[in-house]
Amino acid sequence: MSKNFKKEDFFHIMEVHGIVLSDIQKKQFADYAEMLIEWNQKMNLTAITDVDEIYEKHFLDSVLPSFDVKLEGSFCDVGAGAGFPSIPLKIVYPELKITIVETLGKRITFLEVLCEKLKLKDVTCVHARAEDYAKEYREYFDIVSARAVANLTMLSELCIPLVREHGIFLALKGANALEEYDKAKKAIALLGCKELQRDEKRLSDGSCRINFVFEKVKPTPKKYPRAFAQIKKNPL
Repeated sequence: MSKNFKKEDFFHIMEVHGIVLSDIQKKQFADYAEMLIEWNQKMNLTAITDVDEIYEKHFLDSVLPSFDVKLEGSFCDVGAGAGFPSIPLKIVYPELKITIVETLGKRITFLEVLCEKLKLKDVTCVHARAEDYAKEYREYFDIVSARAVANLTMLSELCIPLVREHGIFLALKGANALEEYDKAKKAIALLGCKELQRDEKRLSDGSCRINFVFEKVKPTPKKYPRAFAQIKKNPL
């Protein structure tokens, strides 16, 4: 990916991967970027407020994993913040059934207004903590994903219990990914997953993105996830 990324580069990269976006989808991305910038003046949604950067570091970054793994069915995004990766994926793959689990009420408000503005169907925004939500929706989703929420050990305990058997846990990670993975391997196996693949990409500034795909090969032991304070204090 070239330096000085422009939003047109996003559409070009999509086309290289066989994804041609309609005018409606392009407008959805444009409206998303505009709303992100506008709402960011009232609440802290993102540190990235330049339109071209939004297209690369939020939109492209969210869609990257789909170049390497087919994403279909029910998709749960844990701690989505301003909607990443789930909303860009929903725009590109409208048939995905999205559930967003987010702890901050203000962000839920933003996401609900956003989905209405973009006319997105089959997106459910849930104001809850992932470890509480897992009590009711244990082993329910085809795909569970998280981006920039916590280190991989903590993330695994929050996400893997929500993944159905033979479903996937998709972890979007940056520069410290391999170090995090070494520390998280034991937890990932204990929680019922094994690594299926990892895909490394570079953004135009040279920063590294490593996306891990883990398959759920056996049920998660009933005692996980624990309360968040325990997850934080005594990581697996």
